[in-house]
Amino acid sequence: MSNYELMVIFTPVLSEEEYKAAQKKYEALVKENGGEVTHSKPWGLKSLAYPVAKKTTGLYWVMEYTAPTSFNEKLKIQLLRDESAMRHMFTVLDKYAVEYNNKKKSGVQYSGNEKAEA
Repeated sequence: MSNYELMVIFTPVLSEEEYKAAQKKYEALVKENGGEVTHSKPWGLKSLAYPVAKKTTGLYWVMEYTAPTSFNEKLKIQLLRDESAMRHMFTVLDKYAVEYNNKKKSGVQYSGNEKAEA
């Protein structure tokens, strides 16, 4: 099991209910395949750096999860099939990134100068 972060940009024409349903769908997919969602955060409507499918804004959503490595291919196929997902990006989190994210979620201020404990 590895730690991952998934960022998805959904089309801005989704209603609030559709946006939440899409988030729940991918969280459920992780759980169905033996993974665990550790954190999920909707960022909401943000401007895009460049137009995608003639849209200049998108609904951002970030999810941290642990899952088997083989699961990412299944998730990628589902994201590519989903017409509401304009872009997505997977990131593998090492132990330092997981530690940093946990500190950030708990409200600890992190200046970047601290030594990471091995």
